[in-house]
This record gives sequence, structure tokens and C-alpha cells, in this order.
Amino acid sequence: MKILESLNPKVVWEYFEDICQVPRQSKKEEQIIQFLLDFGKNNNLETKRDEIGNVLISKPATSGKENVKTVVLQSHIDMVCEANEGTNHNFDTDPIQPIIDGNWVKGTGTTLGADDGIGMAAQMAILTATDIEHGPIECLFTVDEETGLTGAFELKAGFFEGKILINLDSEDEGELFIGCAGGIDTLATFDYTQESIPENHVGLKISVTGLNGGHSGDEIDKGLGNSLKIMNRFLWNAGNEYDIRIGDFDGGRARNAIPREAFANITVHTDEKDELIKLFNDYASVIKTELAFTEPKLQLSIENAELPGFVIDEDTQFALLNALYACPHGVYAMSIELKGLVETSTNLASIKFIEDNQIFITTSQRSSVETSKYNIASKVESVFRLAGAKVKHGDGYPGWKPNTNSDIMKISEKSYEKLFGVKPIVRAIHAGLECGLFLEKYPYLDMVSFGPTIKGAHTPEERIDIETTVKFWDLLVDVLKNIPTE
Repeated sequence: MKILESLNPKVVWEYFEDICQVPRQSKKEEQIIQFLLDFGKNNNLETKRDEIGNVLISKPATSGKENVKTVVLQSHIDMVCEANEGTNHNFDTDPIQPIIDGNWVKGTGTTLGADDGIGMAAQMAILTATDIEHGPIECLFTVDEETGLTGAFELKAGFFEGKILINLDSEDEGELFIGCAGGIDTLATFDYTQESIPENHVGLKISVTGLNGGHSGDEIDKGLGNSLKIMNRFLWNAGNEYDIRIGDFDGGRARNAIPREAFANITVHTDEKDELIKLFNDYASVIKTELAFTEPKLQLSIENAELPGFVIDEDTQFALLNALYACPHGVYAMSIELKGLVETSTNLASIKFIEDNQIFITTSQRSSVETSKYNIASKVESVFRLAGAKVKHGDGYPGWKPNTNSDIMKISEKSYEKLFGVKPIVRAIHAGLECGLFLEKYPYLDMVSFGPTIKGAHTPEERIDIETTVKFWDLLVDVLKNIPTE
């Protein structure tokens, strides 16, 4: 018995639950690619994949709609793989286990993958529908959106023919998106020397858990806590007062998620242990008060631990803690043109102690203004360069400039108002979509993006609203019905 079979639209949820059974971690998408190829073949639909792994499944027009413009429906097939501490889940082999929780569908201690599994499910439902009017349909499924937009970067001109594209990767029902931010990653590396544990030192483990986390685009302006910032603030202050040494500092996973958890193994002189713990408890009280509204589940703990195998050298520790403290995180500028839109932001995403005595720090920057994107990336770079780190940037991706005269936007707007009796909000989004990269290869594309309401994307709190999924489906069907002829 399927968990979601009682939900409407029935066919969409059935396909979504099928998708949940297939592992599809970013850069490990071969199983879901084969799933789609088999789906196309089994339904006698024209199906192809390109060299990078993008899949295109095409469906002819229904009777009487042969002269209607071709529409490309687009989603990405990978998902962010995050699990709560203590959840035993292997994302390479284990299926996602969806559950119904009131008005929501969520995972069981893991990300759900509604971003963008629900878009995939809607495409599959359209491809197999026999009772929906539409012109020619091309369904584009792209790879590795979450960690590098690789599928969109590598997409070749001519892979699809349509001149209208509907992106199904938005997370706010009632809103039509006609623009998005561009982004770039800034990566810093510290080299350190391993040193022996100082005499008369004892080990402690510090944990920061219980934060909401969230999408580093959609939720960067919500005042959410950053586990790395919270941890580093304590270590910086403790290092100024006591003889502490760091053996490990680990936190954050995805470049496009606000980090939820952080852990540090430190040592402190035995004579200072009790004072350090008091400092920590006082700090925990302060932080919980500061974040009481946005992070009510925040937990900070300190406990005895075995001594680490080594500690990093004092010079690197000093440089690391100061750089992390100075590194900006959050909203940098709001848009002057579009009220309420974050223009520029930066996310301190993760820190890892890796092999070869290196500390690897990932940050990501977003902006709807291309020059501002590079400016904030340079600002982050300058902080780490001053601290002696080696810094490099990712390739980055362009934004999608809003087109307020878009025909597909107007069609979608009219359909929404007809179906639900209210006008949708038409706006740009601070998150990154693949649309900007599509325009580089297909500059004539007319695009819009919409979807159901998804909360907590990129975290184990990810959940999709059931009622808005019905509205998302009804809107998509009606828009396809009203595409004009060539």
C-alpha cells in the first residue's frame, strides 16, 4: 500500500512516491536517469539523453492542438541529501520514506526531495495523461542542479525545440516567478600543522544543533541562525580568555543551505575547564535569547570527550577563528527596484577538516545584479586572504532578468485568476533557477516558473503543502490548455 495514494491529484502523488524510491543524490543520478529512460520507453514516448545526463521526453499534441506552440516543461532530477543527527539513512541506496503530517507531506528524518521531485512527478503525469488538452510537449529533466547547475551549464543548443519554457522548481504557490538571482561560490582553504596536545589539557566536545536551517536563497532574509557563526563566536571569545586548542571543527553540508549543525572538539587546560564551561553556559543563554523567535529549538551542549589525536597550530587557529568571525553572512543589500526582494546575499555554508592537513570552507553568494554578485564574492575573498587562506571561486551562474512583457507569464496570470479568483503575485526570486543558463543557449525563450508551497527545502524539515499541490496541478493543466497556436 502506498503512503500517498489517498492524496489528490492522485496521479501526481503516485509518481512522486515512485520517485522517492529511487536514490538521486546530486552527482549520483544514474539510477534516476535510467528510471526516466525506462518510463519514456515503457510509455512509447520519444526519449533521449545527452552526454551529461539530461533527459528529454516528448509527447505529441492532443487532437486538434497540433498547431499550438511547443511547451518545454522543466525540472531537475537531483535532490539535497540531509538527515537529522541519529537518523540512519544511506542516500546511495535507501528510498525516501514520505509521511503525511496534517496538511503536509514530509520525509522521515531526511530531506523529502519535493525540490524538485514534485516537478518531475507533474511532468510524468502530463506525459501519461489521456484527458488533458495540450499542444506538443517536451519534458526536460536536468542533472545536478543543487551542487553545480551542471545539467543547465552543459545543455547544448538544439536539444529541445520549444520556445516556451515552464520551470517547475518554485516553492511559493500563488506566486509566478519571472526572474532570479545569479550566484557564485567562494571557497577558502587553510593549511595547518598538526601539533601534540599540550600538557595538562582535557578534551571537550561542543555541539550546536536544533536550528531550522533553510534554503540559502529563499530564506536568507528570515533571521535564521547559522551554526558555524554560533560555534565560532563562542570559540573566538573562549580563545581570548582561556588556553583552548582546536582538534576539529565541522558543520554544514550543502553550499546552498544555511547550516543547521556544528561540532567542535577542543582541549583546555584542566585548571580552566570549569571556568570555560561556565562561559559556555552563559553564552548558550545569550544566544538562545537572541534567537528565541526564529530558532526556538536551538540546542547548545558541552561535554567531556576523549582528547583528539592532535590540535591545529596556534597561528592557524587564530587566523581561522578571526576569518570566520569577520566573514559576512546573510542579506547584504535589498533591491531598490522590487520591494521586498533580496538583491545580494552571502551564505557561510560549511567548514570541514579534510585530508592533507587542510581546512575547507564553502561560502556562496547570490545577487540579481551581476556586478554586485562579484563584489560580494570579492568581499568574502578579501576576508580569507587577509587571514592567509588560499581562495578560489566557482564558475558561477547568471541571473534571469525579468521580462514583464512575457506572454507565458500573462497566460499563467490569467489562468490563475480564472481558477482561484485572485491575482497571483508576479515577482523575481532570490534563489537561483536554471533559467538564466537556458537563456544563454536559447536566447529566444519565453519563461515562467511556478510550483506548490514547499517549506524547509534543503533540510530534514522539508515539507510540501498538499492543498497547494492541487492548485499547482490545476494551474499547469489550464496553462497548457491555453497556449496559443504558432
